[in-house]
This record gives sequence, structure tokens and C-alpha cells, in this order.
Amino acid sequence: MGVHVIKLPDVGEGVAEAELVEWMVKTGDNVMEDQILAAVMTDKATVEIPSPVIGKVIWVGAKAGDTVSVGSPIVKLEVDGAGNAKEDAAPAKAEKKEAAKAPQQKSPVIPVAARSAESQDPVRPAALPPHKIPDSRNAASGMTGEVKAPRKEGEKPLASPAVRKRAMDAGVDLRRVPGTGPAGRITHEDLDQYFEHGSTAPAARGRAADTSVKEIQVIGLRRKIAEKMTISRSRIPDIVYVEEIDVTALEDLRAKLNTGKKPDRAKLTILPFLMRAMAKAIEDQPQIN
Repeated sequence: MGVHVIKLPDVGEGVAEAELVEWMVKTGDNVMEDQILAAVMTDKATVEIPSPVIGKVIWVGAKAGDTVSVGSPIVKLEVDGAGNAKEDAAPAKAEKKEAAKAPQQKSPVIPVAARSAESQDPVRPAALPPHKIPDSRNAASGMTGEVKAPRKEGEKPLASPAVRKRAMDAGVDLRRVPGTGPAGRITHEDLDQYFEHGSTAPAARGRAADTSVKEIQVIGLRRKIAEKMTISRSRIPDIVYVEEIDVTALEDLRAKLNTGKKPDRAKLTILPFLMRAMAKAIEDQPQIN
């Protein structure tokens, strides 16, 4: 068994690279001769890359959306016979021999007592039990010890919109967070204390963070369209002109024409009049065309 390397061919005159837009095969697939493996796109056209041999896909060198240079390997096939990757085997064998000759470094043996001492963090103190808030502000307000339900059933917590947004994104029920502000208002510092001391009480009615965002890669023709639109937007200025016009006479004319229309004809709208006005304006002012 050998390995046959397929490289990106010269897909056009003056083309040095192409974008890989689609794979027709994946690792582990068996392919036949002349079977399409992938499709690449240049500024001029989309080109399909066929397989010149029969084999099994064992490696792909790019994913959809990547830009590949002409002559770069894009796929490797396991084939019967020697294949065309003999020149790659010699360097690989040489690297294995050099690695075998190199002295192997043994990792130092660390006694168990030393490892246990190193694993302890001398800076960070032991984590406090959940819902323990030994803060001086809380001690002054009489909220020391274990916090179970800082508020009565049905009592709404006081907090600013920014604090509520932060708690909602974190999935925290503000009814479980003690407030140290005026009239028991919950501040950002109160949330920091709540997070810092490992408060992991489940939110009764809080909303969890939104992780439903899905990113879709723009590749191929869509990417080219986006690039050209960006260039066009940067070079052609947008012009917006607003002016109020009295169209009472025009509406009277439209109503009169609709009165005498035949039953099989569509109702006349204002659009034909607007198109006629635009055509006349562009004829008088060709610079805005």
C-alpha cells in the first residue's frame, strides 16, 4: 500500500490561489478514478478537482472556506502500489532515526510530600462554604452566617437595570441575593460577593444565558458578493434627498382613470407616475443616473 498526494492544480492562467468551497468526500471514503473530490473557486470560475487514481481518503488538507495555494497538497489517498509520496517517506524515516538517537530525558521524581506541598496554593485561601458571606458590610447589616432566603415570599428585589441584566445573563435569581444598598437595593458589589463565595443556588425564575447563537461561515459565491458589495459601498456615496410635494392633482387624475378602467384591467396605482417622474428627472439631470 502506498500514499498518493493530490495537489491543487493550476486552475487558470495567472491564478496563484483558490478558495476551497466544497468537499464531496471525507476521511475514510473510498473513491474511484475521475470521481470529484472537491470544488474550488477563483475570481473567474468554480473548478471541480477529480481523483486521478482509485484509493481511500486518509487526509484532507483544508476545510471549506480556506484559501489554498496552487501546488499545495489538498488530499491524500491510500492506494495499491507505491503511490507518489516516496519523496516524503525519506525525511520521515530520517526524523524517526534522529529521534531514536536523541537521549531520552527522564522526568524528575518528586516525593509525594513535596508534590502535596506544591499543589497547595499559598496565596488563595480555602474556598468558603456556599452562602457564607462574612463581609463587614453584611455584618453591620445583620446578614452574617448562612443565607437561605434574604426576602419573604412575593417580595420583589430592588436593583438597577444594569444589575438585573447582569443577573439575568448569569441565570441568577435576584431574590436570593442580599442587598446592602438603600432600602435593601442590590448593587454590583452584592453580585460580586454572591459569585465570589460560591453561591450556586439554582435560579427559581431567573433566565439562563443565551447560548443559542450559531455562526455560519460565508464562503464561495456569497463571500465574493459580500466583498464586491463592500467595495461598491466604499466607493459610491449614498445620497438621500427628501422633499414634500403636493400630489392632489395627481391623485384626482388617478381616481378618474380608475373610474373608467375595464373590468379585466388592474387598478392603477401611483407607481407608474413615480417611474415617469424619475425618468424625466434623470433625463434632465443625467449626473444622478
